[in-house]
Amino acid sequence: MAAPLRAEAPRAGAGYVPADLDERGLWMQAEEYERELKHSAFVMRDPALNAYVREVFCKTVGQAECKDVRIYLMRTPYFNASMAPNGLMQVYSGLFLRVRDEAQMAAILGHEYTHYRNRHSVLLYRNAKKNFGAAAFLGGFGLFGSLIQLGMIGSVFSFSRENEAEADSGSIPMLAQAGYDPHAAGEVWQQLRAEMDATALARKKKSRKDKTGGMFATHPPSAERMTALKALADKQTLPGATDNRRAQFIAALKPFWADFVDDQVKLNDFGGTEFLLESLSKEGWTPDLLYARGELYRARGAPDDLAKAAGFYREALTRPEAPVEAQRGLGLALLRAGSVSEGRAALKTYLEKRPDAPDRAMIAMLAGG
Repeated sequence: MAAPLRAEAPRAGAGYVPADLDERGLWMQAEEYERELKHSAFVMRDPALNAYVREVFCKTVGQAECKDVRIYLMRTPYFNASMAPNGLMQVYSGLFLRVRDEAQMAAILGHEYTHYRNRHSVLLYRNAKKNFGAAAFLGGFGLFGSLIQLGMIGSVFSFSRENEAEADSGSIPMLAQAGYDPHAAGEVWQQLRAEMDATALARKKKSRKDKTGGMFATHPPSAERMTALKALADKQTLPGATDNRRAQFIAALKPFWADFVDDQVKLNDFGGTEFLLESLSKEGWTPDLLYARGELYRARGAPDDLAKAAGFYREALTRPEAPVEAQRGLGLALLRAGSVSEGRAALKTYLEKRPDAPDRAMIAMLAGG
């Protein structure tokens, strides 16, 4: 089996340009994709949110290193981020619900930047090109050839796992240098594993947290990943006191909370979503979290759920900082539970407080005009 190609100098970073035909070809494909991405309806273009994420990114990787990276925030309710070889980074909105503070977000951003800096895309491409080229040649040699093919494919995906582990380890010193606790990186995977358990429990299925996909998995198993990151963080020297900036993270995300919650609830993952909300409520059930819980129970919609949802909305609305969407949720829950007059009154209050509501026509109809 051919040995995987490993990283070589120079590394990517500020001012880097593609070194050869393979890399230039990959950049051209990424640039074409980026041109299309600029017009995507899924891109979140809010200036404040984009500026905040970029500020955290530059703080993590360094001001000089961050200038060539373009970050696109994608409104997609899954935990994911990706990095193209030309400096295009995508961050999914579902990530914001699954990290607890700025440090955990920085851990993901630093991981993705390490992929770019170490030119993992071109290295993986060359390895795949080498192995799959030989595999195509061997494809006509019956079962024996197929077994050799399978071994070569395994080599390619194993190489990808090495890249993921390398990107994980690259994020640890970045976190420390930026003033974050490097243990934040491992905590992300601990949380994701617990969420998978909660999803499985609610669906009465076996948790997928340790499912790796065999030789074709492109990421290390999450348990292995979590353990390795903790060990690296334990050894990391800190230049001073750390601050994971949870309050700043919550404040930056607050204007988008209702949208992110709506997207998450539509995934129809009651157990996972309930876990996320309970995890976020460790410091207390804020009005935003109570609204989110109301939305979750209203979406499931059993008679008992509707009563609980109304209770969550009402509790949120006792606070001065409650999201106005809680008034809408209360009205909709009451209508479905059969409390028509009270439900319509709540919807009318919502329209009074939110005259520019995007769903005004529908809510007005339900409110009885």
